[in-house]
Amino acid sequence: MPEPGFNGHPPLNYHAYAACTHGGFYRTTTLAGQHRNVLLLLRGNLKAARSAFATLKAHGCVVAISFKESGTHQIAAQLQDTRVFDAFCEIAANADLCLSSTPDLVPLYRSVSRKVAYLPTPYPIDEPNWNLSLPLEKRAGIFIGTREFDVPSRNHLLALAGVRKTSHPVTVVDKGSLGSKKLLAALRFPADQLTVLPSMSYFEYTQVLRRHRLVLQFDQSRVPGQVAGDALLCGIPTIGGNGAIEREIVPELVSDGQSFDALLERMLRLLTMDSEYNQAVESMLNRARERISFSSVRAELNKLLPGVVET
Repeated sequence: MPEPGFNGHPPLNYHAYAACTHGGFYRTTTLAGQHRNVLLLLRGNLKAARSAFATLKAHGCVVAISFKESGTHQIAAQLQDTRVFDAFCEIAANADLCLSSTPDLVPLYRSVSRKVAYLPTPYPIDEPNWNLSLPLEKRAGIFIGTREFDVPSRNHLLALAGVRKTSHPVTVVDKGSLGSKKLLAALRFPADQLTVLPSMSYFEYTQVLRRHRLVLQFDQSRVPGQVAGDALLCGIPTIGGNGAIEREIVPELVSDGQSFDALLERMLRLLTMDSEYNQAVESMLNRARERISFSSVRAELNKLLPGVVET
């Protein structure tokens, strides 16, 4: 298990399935074929995935599959080509397991396979080195959890507009395109309220994130939920959004069934009421230990793919 300052890919998202089972993450089948169980990520036009699937099965591997990009808008874009859709149906029908990182893709997998399971991507909250939280008195302000003005379902502009008239400091990470700079300027934040940061390494990002009291996002993409997972490692609740992770650990703070105005009101209470904030964090951590910790997901994976925990 790498330390949080590790320069490579952190043990998060799909890498986390491998990390929690003491496995590996490979870009070719050469080494992957040495494992009994393999999770094959589907991406692009699926030609490479189809070839890799055939090779792995020829090696006698038990092969589970999952989409690398699992937001509903991403899947819709990928499968709009009928050739890609046909390739997906073929691979899924022959896979030993279709592993969905969100509950929203389960119906799609079930339309072509009877071997389907939803299991959220794990987070190493039960690994002491990955407790990145700071004391409450060292947390302040709002971190905006999205950074893409050009993806409508992220609702990045809506989240920023929602906090513009609060008195709380706001931090956003921006990729720095001409268009995004113009939109940020058009929002007319007070100069001392908004901090705009460039893209950074994961370790630097968590060091910034952990200094905030909460994360706000209105992402409606129904993604696996890495923003909420990153915040979880820092002991920080995420408000808004409807990713799989936030639905697991902060269901009372997700956008499903709630208006943005109601979520902003809850945000303001969590920014000012310590008792309510502490209760929200405690509930979040308890749910996370039960559903998305490395130990809990490892146990579920071992039920789905016996022997997946390699020693």
